[in-house]
Amino acid sequence: MAKVLLLSIPSHGHMNPTLGLAGALVKHGEEVTFFSSEEFRKPVEATGATFICYKDDLNIFKFSQGQAATASGKKKPAGKPGFINALLQPERFVDHLMEQIKGMQFDYIVHSAAYPYASVIAQALKIPAVSSFAVFATMKDFEKMRKGKTWSLANLVPFRWKLRFLYLLFYRNKFGKVRRYLQDKYKVQVSSDLLSHFFNKSELNIIYTSRYFIRDNSHYDDSFVFVGAPVYEKKYQVDFPFEKLEGKKVLYISLGTVFGNYAAGVYDHFFKAFAEMDITVVMTAYGVDLSAMKIPANFILRDYVPQSAILERSAAAITHAGMNSIGDLLYANVPFVSIPMGADQFFLAERAAELGATIVLDVHTLTPEGLRAATEKVMTDKSFIVSSRKISDSFREAGGYEKAVEEIFSWKKTKGIRR
Repeated sequence: MAKVLLLSIPSHGHMNPTLGLAGALVKHGEEVTFFSSEEFRKPVEATGATFICYKDDLNIFKFSQGQAATASGKKKPAGKPGFINALLQPERFVDHLMEQIKGMQFDYIVHSAAYPYASVIAQALKIPAVSSFAVFATMKDFEKMRKGKTWSLANLVPFRWKLRFLYLLFYRNKFGKVRRYLQDKYKVQVSSDLLSHFFNKSELNIIYTSRYFIRDNSHYDDSFVFVGAPVYEKKYQVDFPFEKLEGKKVLYISLGTVFGNYAAGVYDHFFKAFAEMDITVVMTAYGVDLSAMKIPANFILRDYVPQSAILERSAAAITHAGMNSIGDLLYANVPFVSIPMGADQFFLAERAAELGATIVLDVHTLTPEGLRAATEKVMTDKSFIVSSRKISDSFREAGGYEKAVEEIFSWKKTKGIRR
């Protein structure tokens, strides 16, 4: 068996695909050491991998408070969330990890495409790398998003100019210092293009979709392996009153674990839209304070739910169109309404709509009446099921995690990794 170092951004959107991959690698005999945060200890250990906790909170969406050492050795606040700020803190993502794995031996590394400086770690360890793409909208896709109205004010200027403006004005000199620090300390090459570190390509790249779903395949060369939606038996232990769903028409609502709290007012629209309908609404509201709102009797609210099991019982769903959620919905062939709020959600929602599988609503102009009308339409118009099934079939035909492992093992031979 080969020894694998697995690094993932410890947020659900990035962890879920890599957990499935870790489990598949362990199943086929690989010895996987999986770094993540304490929050994910149990699901990581359930895959059969060895869990090691990062020294710091590396969730780029919510850095922990406190003090952290800079490259120069000075102390500073732990840092603001966000990809660019993460790239300016190499001590969190590189130095501390290199200290933790000192003396360990690995044959190759598997990392989230979004893990800052994963290529630096691979070069420093002199081992080949596999990238796990939890986000597969390219920079060009982001630039083309016409509906990019997010809480982060991305629409103040066109997206590409906003990124370039921020990069040139605020981060160019700071990133230059970090880049020189890493190159001098680890004797590695670090790309001078800061934005390229949002999409860390490796020698082999596992991407969790199908070529049918991707709008433009020209962005993906032969190093990319399309394996379909990251669907597997998740090991999260979540209690849920399934008996309350017996004999009921179920609507499932989830806005994910990152963006839902930035649009708390949307939940009131849900309550008003569906309180009088003869359905049971299962809704996740991760970290959202709904104490001031009157929750209708036909709603079941939870921070987490066993999503796959709920989808088996759902007549329709409403989603933020994050990759994991939209993958599960399409794979399960559940008709859905999309309310994208940030990141690649606009790309995913628009692409699903182009293929006839969803209705996309604008979070800024949302009304209870429009929400209910869209939901009733996807529930009753059979064309959404037909279109969704085409995508679902393409996901299944892509081969899933077994295909991913097959490709990794073939790649291992080309790298001389025999065990």
